[in-house]
Amino acid sequence: MNRFLRLALLVALALPAPALAHGLPVEIAARIDASSEPAPGEPSLAEIRAVTERFRHVEEALAEGYIRDPGNMCDDAAMMGKSAELGAMGVHYFRPDLLGISAPPNPRVDGVGTHTEFRQPSVLIYEPKADGKLELVAVENLVFARAWAEAGNDAPPSFHGRPWDRMADDPATDLDEAHGFEPHYDRHVWLYRENPNGVFAQYNPTVTCAHHGAAGDAHAHDS
Repeated sequence: MNRFLRLALLVALALPAPALAHGLPVEIAARIDASSEPAPGEPSLAEIRAVTERFRHVEEALAEGYIRDPGNMCDDAAMMGKSAELGAMGVHYFRPDLLGISAPPNPRVDGVGTHTEFRQPSVLIYEPKADGKLELVAVENLVFARAWAEAGNDAPPSFHGRPWDRMADDPATDLDEAHGFEPHYDRHVWLYRENPNGVFAQYNPTVTCAHHGAAGDAHAHDS
């Protein structure tokens, strides 16, 4: 059973260093902000960093209703049949209510949420460190394609002028490109780790899962 099936089953049962500006060195943060222009009404990347800064402490995420991936997976590109050079995502913590997931997969994980607000992301992504702590590296939002269309949308969600990535399983391949989910759109935003692939890329070559499980993978902020 993959991590997303475990995720749905569980739902059914159920400080930055002084030199940093919101998680990144000042010059890197400025460069990222300059590369992405918000549409009217959208928050800037600097604003999102400011309001998600508290999640650098994973305890705060847990206190606000985020749940760790019950499959205890650390996702990387190689797991998905992609080039290992693309890097990794990390360990996902999610808000079931924002995703609209309330039942086991039938046959895939599905949801009715259409939440796209990055000031309160539905998913937080952490990199496991050698000492077992977790470092916040990215935020993410995800909406299911059917729910999005039923809400009256005829185009994918977009953020800063860029359409979100569409994920759907290709039955002609052995891989499950949608990771056990119904077709959906998602958008990663690498606010706390510079990404050579781009601030909105799915994977980050500077992130590693090599230390996943180290020292019990303690639920602690990487200071």
